[in-house]
Amino acid sequence: MNYLEIAGVIIGLLYLYLEYHANVWLWIVGVIMPTIYIFVYYDAGLYADMWISVYYILASVYGLIVWMRRRATSGEHKEEGADNHSNPAITSMPRKYYLWIGLIIVVLTLSIGTLLSRLTDSTVPWADGFTTALSVVAMWMLAKKYTQQWLMWIAADIACALLYLYKDLWFTSGLYLLYTIIAYFGYKRWRKLCLR
Repeated sequence: MNYLEIAGVIIGLLYLYLEYHANVWLWIVGVIMPTIYIFVYYDAGLYADMWISVYYILASVYGLIVWMRRRATSGEHKEEGADNHSNPAITSMPRKYYLWIGLIIVVLTLSIGTLLSRLTDSTVPWADGFTTALSVVAMWMLAKKYTQQWLMWIAADIACALLYLYKDLWFTSGLYLLYTIIAYFGYKRWRKLCLR
């Protein structure tokens, strides 16, 4: 039994709860969870996921700065149904980004998959690259507080759950299946809170 993986799952559940409620504390937990998963993924030979954990740490710092800056400039208004740490406002992603998002996912998947297949002993370089690409984009969308980030997470969570199941990370696979379900409800909730 991998106790480090179980600890990561427990912290991941807290992260999901905070994300669902659009609570700024998710970014603090967003530093702790990937720090644990760096070791879990390295042990499982999921090198892109290991490096995405480093990205998550940096993105969490960025997300915290963006949310706090937008919160300070937008005032302390409280969104309906949200807690006191919910600013800035939830918005819809502009359509002009859709094509760019798709291109970024393709380029990242091909780049990461190629690097992993040539430079590591990864047994799943393309799947690892794909889940990493989806996660990079989803994290950026979360930092911007776009409602559609939940849809990106649904795709990433399903892909990750299957990948982790294949790599015998049962607890983590279960966590990502739960993430998928919660992401659906998170999307519905954020759509109600969306200002535009």
